[in-house]
Amino acid sequence: MSILLFIAGVVIVLIGVAVSIALHEVGHLVPAKLFGVRTPQYMIGFGPTLWSTKKGETEYGLKAIPLGGYVSMIGMYPPAKQKGKVGATDLGAGALDADGAAPAPRPTSTGMFQQLADDARRASAEQLQPGDEHRMFYQLPVYKRIIIMLGGPLMNLIIATVLLAVLISGVGTYQNTVRISEVSQCVISSEEQQARASSGEDAVCRPADPEAPAYAAGLLPGDLITEYNGVAVAEWDWMKLTELIRQTAGEDVPVTYVRDGVEQTTTITPRLTERPALDAIGRPVTDAAGNVETVEVGFVGMGSQSQLMTLPLTEVPEKVGENVRAVADVVLDLPARMVAVGRAAFTDAPRDPNGPISVVGVGRIAGEVSAMEEIPLQDRASTLVGLIASLNVALFVFNLIPLLPLDGGHVAGALWEALRRGIAKIFKRKDPGPVDIAKMLPVTYAVAGLLLVMGAMLIFADIVKPIQLF
Repeated sequence: MSILLFIAGVVIVLIGVAVSIALHEVGHLVPAKLFGVRTPQYMIGFGPTLWSTKKGETEYGLKAIPLGGYVSMIGMYPPAKQKGKVGATDLGAGALDADGAAPAPRPTSTGMFQQLADDARRASAEQLQPGDEHRMFYQLPVYKRIIIMLGGPLMNLIIATVLLAVLISGVGTYQNTVRISEVSQCVISSEEQQARASSGEDAVCRPADPEAPAYAAGLLPGDLITEYNGVAVAEWDWMKLTELIRQTAGEDVPVTYVRDGVEQTTTITPRLTERPALDAIGRPVTDAAGNVETVEVGFVGMGSQSQLMTLPLTEVPEKVGENVRAVADVVLDLPARMVAVGRAAFTDAPRDPNGPISVVGVGRIAGEVSAMEEIPLQDRASTLVGLIASLNVALFVFNLIPLLPLDGGHVAGALWEALRRGIAKIFKRKDPGPVDIAKMLPVTYAVAGLLLVMGAMLIFADIVKPIQLF
């Protein structure tokens, strides 16, 4: 039974990934069609075509390698420039140029990079048909091109928001609340705890150990914090309360709490203590070697009760934003994190549980969650939905990286074109014409190759040294 549940979890997440990719491409397809760009193909996957059907002018299909998808649009590359004039092109024989006229001779070049650009333009031009003269992507105003390219990532953000809304406000999720679960009697540094443990002693309080601020303030397990330093906190605002405590080391802070239905007040003085650094969603931050980073912040010595609860819909945008910031932190630090993944894959170094992970790793986690029969079915289903939501957040953030072939690269090219043309107009210079992204093909291939290498490394690491969450 456990094996079947494991397989079911993997299949559910894979279907979720496939649907997310399909809807991402729909986010590109719909505005492209609305703006009149001809779209010959809408494909999920890469490689040989397994199935396809044609409806209208677009072929819809599935390909053998389900690791992405694409929508082909006519006129992604503008015609080549010749003598400073847009109009010379490398269109194939019999094709039409942007004005519907016969193409100019293909410019010759011995440069390898120029050859790549010319070949890409020629391949793109071979798709042109009569009637396409004014239906090309590069002819659209900049804002329309940006809408088309942002349509895919925006679709992933919408999917993540809807799924998180269902979880947070519909089904309910476990939240760290501001109800106290435990209160420490003293403050012991992590180094002292390790020293006592290594000597065989219990990490219990000694007379010389300083009192924990929460204990000194008279707080007890079960107390519900409602206000800290004049700032109201909702029952689910543990992260907000934690941040407030961290910012007030050494200050005498008024605290309002409810005990046995009666509201009471006390004063607490957070102690400046070395504690783990936290990311946007409250997870400990680790360095490239997998060690937990620490910072000196205020500390009071109390824990949070975890509780299954639903939150109002107004909290959903904040939760989505927290997930986006957490993924963005990973992406911004991706080179160092990939080094850590490689080190973990080939040495005894541990995997960072907050680091990047491949579809293989996500599938394994989904299978493990599904197979945990001791956990209620609702909780397992919620976890799988949360995984799919997190994947969509990752797709949203990753595709905004301003490098081709990612969507953010096309947006960056369009913005650069608008800037060039705007400057030319201000200074009454000649219109520089559209940005020729075909010249960026070497960068495109380099980035695509790097992404393939990173993907292969993550898959390998997720096989030989998977992230252990349970």
